Amino acid sequence: MRIVGDFSKQALLKVTLALLFIVGAAAFAGSRYFVSSGSVAAATKDRATSILPMSDGERAPQFVDLTEKQVAVLKIASAEQRSFELLKTAVGTIDFNENVLVQVFSQYPGKILKAFVNLGDEVKQGDILFTIDSPDLLQAESVLLASAGVLELQTRTLARATQLLRAGGSAQKDVDQATSDQQTAEGNFKAAKNAVRMFGKTDAEIEQILAQRKVDSTLLVPSPISGRIIARNAAPGFLTQPGNAPAPYSVADLSTMWMVANVIETDAPAYRLGQDVEVRVPAYPDTIFHGHVTTVGSMIDPNSHRQLVRSEIADPQHLLRSGMFASFVIRVGDAARSLAVPVEGVVREGDGTMTVWVTVDRRRFVKRTVKVGIQQQGGFSQILQGLEPGELVVTDGAVFLSNKLLLGADG
Repeated sequence: MRIVGDFSKQALLKVTLALLFIVGAAAFAGSRYFVSSGSVAAATKDRATSILPMSDGERAPQFVDLTEKQVAVLKIASAEQRSFELLKTAVGTIDFNENVLVQVFSQYPGKILKAFVNLGDEVKQGDILFTIDSPDLLQAESVLLASAGVLELQTRTLARATQLLRAGGSAQKDVDQATSDQQTAEGNFKAAKNAVRMFGKTDAEIEQILAQRKVDSTLLVPSPISGRIIARNAAPGFLTQPGNAPAPYSVADLSTMWMVANVIETDAPAYRLGQDVEVRVPAYPDTIFHGHVTTVGSMIDPNSHRQLVRSEIADPQHLLRSGMFASFVIRVGDAARSLAVPVEGVVREGDGTMTVWVTVDRRRFVKRTVKVGIQQQGGFSQILQGLEPGELVVTDGAVFLSNKLLLGADG
């Protein structure tokens, strides 16, 4: 029995030692696995493209380490403040300034005898555009000749009555009657002359009519303003009535034009009368046309939810054409000073956030998320949050850093 007991103790001891060996081996293997995992984590952390979860749920700063040769191709500058103007931009079309656009009608009905100018011609105020055969002018001149004859007759009658009175051959009442008739005839003659003047006849032309005793029904229609012929419907034989469309001619003063735009509803409160406007058109990309707001619509279109804004644009060289597509910029407030980064230094990420690259030692570059305000004004973007004055920022080459971060250490 003792032999059996001793044997059992020895066997138990061996089993225990075997178990301890197995546990030790497992612990050793586990420690190797732990060390290996830690090495991988450390290596991952050391990579420039690491993104490690923080305790508060945020991401650790993303950075890229560059060599001196790589840094040499970048442009780096300190973040400084600049003035940013509060601007609104929109698009519209060029149109004629209807305040200086005139549809030229004859003041009286008649038949057009001759048209003197063509579409696109430049005219000056007073230039004859067309002539018409006017029955009203013919009647007015006939009345003038008749009144002139009556006045001449009554003048001779008065002179004869006066002579007879002096010779004692007539009574005073005859002279008084002749005087009254002569004054009436003179008044009618003056009224007839004024009637002819209303047709545009000068005093010299009226005297010529009286001297020749010949009426002329040709009525001259001049241009009321200086400008360009933008529409012509006049032709010989064309019957024209005052105010009846189409007008024989339309003349526009092209020294100013309209820029008509329909701005979005959210921008409507920013527009005011008199605001300065800068306009560009694709036909003249290097030319800026200046003007000011003359009309702001009083309502929002319920279908498009847009508001009318109309500006008067100076065009002394007559470059603009009605119907041109135009874009404009309006200053709607005072300039504000803020941190600025060149446009090339701001990167729009895939999720829509805006980032810049900041460095302290010009070797390690950290990506920083920023809040951008006004963009692309004078080649700069306004930084509202995420950057401090004086920090070194990559102003050219930010896209290269973003791509390198995306590709990893091999990028």
